Amino acid sequence: MESAEYHSALSALTWQIELGVDECIADAPINRYEVPAAAAKPAVAAAVTPAAPAAPAAAPEVDAVAVARAAADAAQDLEGLRAAMAAYEHCDLKLGARNLVFSDGVPGARVMIVGEAPGRDEDREGRPFVGRAGQLLDKMLAAIDLSREASVYITNVLPWRPPQNRDPKPEEIAMMQPFLHRHIALAGPDVLVVVGNHACQALLGKRGITRLRGDWTEAQGKPALPMFHPAYLLRNPAAKREAWADLLALKARLRDG
Repeated sequence: MESAEYHSALSALTWQIELGVDECIADAPINRYEVPAAAAKPAVAAAVTPAAPAAPAAAPEVDAVAVARAAADAAQDLEGLRAAMAAYEHCDLKLGARNLVFSDGVPGARVMIVGEAPGRDEDREGRPFVGRAGQLLDKMLAAIDLSREASVYITNVLPWRPPQNRDPKPEEIAMMQPFLHRHIALAGPDVLVVVGNHACQALLGKRGITRLRGDWTEAQGKPALPMFHPAYLLRNPAAKREAWADLLALKARLRDG
């Protein structure tokens, strides 16, 4: 059985329709053009990630030349200098070399020959100028009554062989210069014979051996004579004439000085 409340509501609705009511109106006006506010998104808690470990502080850059200078200056004799060079860890050439090529000949001799860098034979034996170029050097010295056994002291700008006998790099020459300068001071020669372009670069600050050779100059407070490297003479036999003239100039200097 239907309730009286239902019939009352139906009668009221019928009466309103007969009066012309065609829509329902709420108690409060509604703006149909209003854009509803976007529903606020629930806040998402930021993911908490563990803090990354702090990066270790970068090691200060090492001044390889300054380290070399300090080590060289501390050497009080040739054996001390050799030990300082053997302990020097900033030249990568050391990593690929068999031996430290320090010197040969007579320490304290009047003539000190400075070459460029060891080759394969020198690296194997640990002495400078022992390959074909060294054999030619011995003949050149003998021609003016000199020898490494009695009257000449020999070293190189670099004590370690560059890979594949490549030319020394400027930075390699720079870091070994302090050792070379100290070597000259401790050996105390009367004259220097500067052999090849790279030796000229290290001691004279110049290159161009064909222009420099034969003209006396000064290096580390010593009279210095640039000369062709014996290896160059092996490749260019015609240059032996100029090399002979340089040898005669060296002989005259030793005789007169």
